[in-house]
Amino acid sequence: MAMLRRPEDAVELGLAGRRSREVLSGALGAMSTIRLVEIVVPKPGEAPRPPHWHPDSEECIHVLSGEGTTWVDGANIPVRPGDTLHVAPGERHVTRNTGTAPLVLLCFFPVPEITTLTEETPANGP
Repeated sequence: MAMLRRPEDAVELGLAGRRSREVLSGALGAMSTIRLVEIVVPKPGEAPRPPHWHPDSEECIHVLSGEGTTWVDGANIPVRPGDTLHVAPGERHVTRNTGTAPLVLLCFFPVPEITTLTEETPANGP
């Protein structure tokens, strides 16, 4: 059955280094997860967020607005509005804002629940 989700329906996740709102997930009966993520312009001297990875799930990141760089296993990939990036399962990655306005992403995972499938690099890691 079709289900309409509006931005105000999204659940705030409280993840470090970004504003992440879950629009759709298995908690709502979906077979996949969609998150709307906003990464603010970093403050001078602010420590960058470390990479994370999803051992058992790919992630597709679509850039809605802003500019940034996605670090994936040692490679820096510049991203801008309209770009879509595929991150394979197990690839360590992090997207950082390199622009002057918030970087807004739509992140898709082909699994109903991604939180338990995400591993974070310790703060003193790469």
